[in-house]
Amino acid sequence: MDIKSKLKTRMKVIFNPEYRFCWLAGHGRKGDVPAEAFLKRVYRYNVGRELNLDNPMTYTEKLQWLKLYDHRPEYTTMVDKYAVKEYVADRIGREHVIPLLGVWERVEDIDFDVLPDRFVLKTTHDSGGIVVCRDKSNLNIPAARKKLAYFLKRNYYDHNREWPYKNVPHRIIAEAFMEDSRLGELRDYKFFTFGGEPKVLYIAQGRGSGEETVADFFDMDFNHLAFTIDHDMAPVPPEKPHNFELMKELAAKLSEGTPQLRVDFYEVDGKVYFGEMTFFHCSGMAPFHPEEWDHKFGEWVVLPPKKV
Repeated sequence: MDIKSKLKTRMKVIFNPEYRFCWLAGHGRKGDVPAEAFLKRVYRYNVGRELNLDNPMTYTEKLQWLKLYDHRPEYTTMVDKYAVKEYVADRIGREHVIPLLGVWERVEDIDFDVLPDRFVLKTTHDSGGIVVCRDKSNLNIPAARKKLAYFLKRNYYDHNREWPYKNVPHRIIAEAFMEDSRLGELRDYKFFTFGGEPKVLYIAQGRGSGEETVADFFDMDFNHLAFTIDHDMAPVPPEKPHNFELMKELAAKLSEGTPQLRVDFYEVDGKVYFGEMTFFHCSGMAPFHPEEWDHKFGEWVVLPPKKV
């Protein structure tokens, strides 16, 4: 962020109470606010309308309801980047799990000497705590430790009240470096599932490249869908992944028994690898354009009995 952008953000924090609340919430500094009141305020600011929790109709509303009332112990395992490896291996096979190189509870314990030239470090309990190493000889190890230490300390639940993350143990894992040799990147294939049925595929391109991330949505016949959520569409829509049908099958198996779930995969040199499972895309705080798709997704979500 340049100096002008930083100054603009600082002025908004000082003079706009709603922006200040959401900015502090986004940095995990509103953990003392009751969850329902917190979600109503942040939702109103980000989505632009009041949050209806008594009779939620849209997808973004139902995601907030699920944060409050759909608390199942297995959800914690499903978002834990370490524990989920065995969970996934048991359900769809170990061949779809990215190899684990190590796990640690403290950044000081990471032995970089034993890691290969290329690898990925991740904190297991949140989003954003990641270090991608393409060449260990050029890795700034002190900076990597500092970044991981920062993310290791925070509780991701405090940022947007996503309950599954609340009790995940704070650890660091190292995984094998993955990249598709033809595309020259690790492209995300994210399946939105509803009641265990994949209905929409989201393909993100350009993440981690320094370029603007673009994203496109497709139905299960790979027809392009004309809406956006968090990123603009690509100038040219991406091609269908070679293992599209297999990914659909695996997404159905992993999402079985859930009201809704996003299941992510990678395709690397013809093989499918599990990425992660996410219960709240953009935390349900990003508006759909056009809004009708928020209602369409909402129709697909059948809310379970309240469980807190």
